[in-house]
Parts: sequence; C-alpha cells; structure tokens
Amino acid sequence: MKLWLVIVHIVLVATNIWVTAHFHEELPEDNEFAEFEDFEEEKPTQSINDRVAEHFKETSSNQDFEEEDVLIVDSDSEFDHFDEEEFEGVDSAGGNTGLKSDESSTLTITKIPLHLRARWDSFYLEILMIIGLLVYFINYLAGRSKNARIAEMWLMEHKQLLLDNFSLVGDTGKSSEDTSENGLVKESQSHYSLYCSGRVGCDSMLIELKLLKRQDLVAVLAQLVRPQNDQALIRIELAKDETDNFVLAVATKRTAMHLLRDMADISVYCPEKRPGEKFGLPSGFYVMSEIAEAVSTILDTRVLQAFTKFAQYIDYIHISDQFSGPKQQEDTTQLTMPEVKRVLLVGLNISMKGHTINAESQEKLKLLLQLTFYLLDKLRRFKLSKEGKSKADKNRLRVEEAFLKTTHAARAEAAAQRKEERRRAEKERILQEEDPDKQRKWEEKEQRRLAKKRAPRMKQLKVKAL
Repeated sequence: MKLWLVIVHIVLVATNIWVTAHFHEELPEDNEFAEFEDFEEEKPTQSINDRVAEHFKETSSNQDFEEEDVLIVDSDSEFDHFDEEEFEGVDSAGGNTGLKSDESSTLTITKIPLHLRARWDSFYLEILMIIGLLVYFINYLAGRSKNARIAEMWLMEHKQLLLDNFSLVGDTGKSSEDTSENGLVKESQSHYSLYCSGRVGCDSMLIELKLLKRQDLVAVLAQLVRPQNDQALIRIELAKDETDNFVLAVATKRTAMHLLRDMADISVYCPEKRPGEKFGLPSGFYVMSEIAEAVSTILDTRVLQAFTKFAQYIDYIHISDQFSGPKQQEDTTQLTMPEVKRVLLVGLNISMKGHTINAESQEKLKLLLQLTFYLLDKLRRFKLSKEGKSKADKNRLRVEEAFLKTTHAARAEAAAQRKEERRRAEKERILQEEDPDKQRKWEEKEQRRLAKKRAPRMKQLKVKAL
C-alpha cells in the first residue's frame, strides 16, 4: 500500500510541474494598459481660443467686412457654459502656461512580468521533493529485498537443525498470505517469525528475526548515528513440571540495564547485577541470579567456552519460571497475580555493526542454536538442593504476600461493589414479581441490615470461671 502511495505522489507532482510550465507558454500576455496606448499617438487638441482666432482669419480673407458691419462676440459670453476650473492655466491669448502645445503628452507603461515563467529554477522545491521521493522509493525496494534475503538465508542454514530437534517446523495451524513455503511468517518488512513444536521438555519454540528497518530511509539515517544489529530472538516455553523454580539472566551491559529496569521477574527476584568475570565470563557481561547454585550449574565449561568464543554474537540468556513480560504501569490496578510462564529466552546478534552476513557467521549462529538446545536439556536434568528450593519458595511467598498487601484496599472495594450489584439485582427481581408480602419481607430484612450496620460495635470480654 505504501508503495502505491509513493508512486501516485510522484506522478501527481510531475504532472503538476509539466502543466504549469506549458500553460504559461500558451497563455497570451494580458496588457491591462492597452486601452491607454491609443492616447500616445494622438496629439493634444487645440484650445477653444485658437479655433476662434482661426475662424476669424478665414472669414476675413474671403469677404470684405466693414468695420461697422462686423459683429464682435465677446468670448466670455460665448463660453459661459464652460467651467472655469476646467480651463485653469489657459491664458487670454490662447496659450497654455502649464503645458506646451507642441509637446505631446507621454505615458510611461511599466511592463509587469508574469508571476511564473517556464524556467526550471522556479521549481527547485518540487524538484527536491521528487528527488527525495525517488531516493525513498529506491531505498524501500532495496531494503525490503535485502531483509527478505537475510531471513531466507538464515532459515536455509538452520532448517535442517530445527528439523532434527522438532517434529513441526513452521506449522502454525493458520494459513496466511505472508507465510512462505518454508513456514517463515512475514510480520512486517523487517520482522519475521518461525514457530516450532514437538520436542521433549518444551511446549513450543518461537524464533523472531528482528532485522534493521532497511526499507525506512529515516531509520537508515538513524543507523549512521546509533548503529544496531540484526537479531534472532528465541523463546522456548518450558514444560510445567520439567524444571525447578529459579530466575537467572546473563546479558551484556546495555541489555542488563534494560532487563533490570523493564522486566518484572528480573527486577523482583534478582535486582542485583554482578560482573561476569567472577563467574568466568568475558568482560562486558553481567550475571543476575536468584539462586547462587543455579549459576555454577548452568554456566558449566561448555557454556563458558561458547561465551568466550562467540561473545559478540550473544546478547542475553534469560531463564525464568516467573516470566510475565514487562512491568505493569503504576496507574493500572490489577487485583490478581499476573500469569507467569516458564521460559528460556536467548537473544543472538545475526549481523555485527558494519559487517555483512556470510557463511562463517551463519556457521557460528548454528553452533549457538545448538547451545540453546543444550541449555534446554540441561534445565530438564538440573535439580535444586533443599536449601535452594526452600529459598525459592520463600521468595515467591514473600512476593505474593506483598502483592496481596498492596492490593488489599482495591480488592475490598471490588468485593463491596460486587456485593452491592448482587443486592441491586435481588431488589429488581423482587419488585418485578409484584408480590406485596415478598416486597415487605425484603424491605424489613434490608432495614434490619442497615440498622445493624449503623449500630456501634462493642467488644465482648469473656471471663473464665474460677
């Protein structure tokens, strides 16, 4: 859908630029001052006095008039109907003191350019927008195809190992258009998932490939500032009675801070983190454990060698019987204990910062997947001592008591509300029956209850007989 929106946007912007450029070429120039151009060619007309003088000259040349027969007309009486203010500045001799008759009046017309011209430099914003859209579109196609290749390559290298350990690989029981032939489900352009089941000691396994958002140009630019890695997150739900109760986590420094701050089971049962060097781990790893004996048993020689050899590919290992996800927000009032699960969580780095995925890295990731199955089998065999089991049970009982104490008021209020709702429903039922005796008995019962509730409570003292 996003792809078609980008294509339509590019076509619309290009069409707008083309129509704007060619429309102004064919449009005739509008000259708003064309009606005034005729006045430039016309000469100013003669004044009224000049025309009268010329008339007298013509009549005197053609006919001979005697002095007494000539009728002299006063100019003032002949042109009384003209307004004096209209001929202000005209002298008696017919001359114009303000304007010269031989000079033609000129009107300067300023040529106003059109607002838009058919020039490419007028559309630099549109050009930049089109270039940006093209770059985003090309990056989208390239990033999407690269993420798809990475996911298919990972599945190709690990599918045989998964088939050796699970009876069903990629069968979720649901048909989807985004499910490939190998069972890899495409959640988004950078998120793929694979479901596996049918193995002793676990109920199911979910592998999530969280790749970089290479299809997003903004995320690619952010990657230059804050580099990240492609990751494969493995979640194995353990069988209920197969493992003992304890919480253990081994993670890098950055991930350890995230687990302590956001994960409910880690923050409650093992809030302290210890450097991994004390347990034989490489520098940069931290251990968070509830039971001390669980650390020495789980982190045996084989696991420590894998951490030393593939330290850059391991992000975290999280084992818990009290896993409930991230912490609940403080404003939410939860009246029951959150549902917990027994899980084994493993986070692996598929690609390193600035490195590409090759055959060598895929072989190392396959060994780390084998290490995950080794830990799964080890958890089935591992049993805590009596002291360890007692400590784990006490910790869980303490957490439950603290939860009940903090939610006591909320639970009491919820119970009172449920009781009031039942009483209201009973009253409506009695009123609907239209039986006066039942209604009277119910009202007497309700009055006795209210009177008992309002009565002061007194303590009874029991005295033993001598």
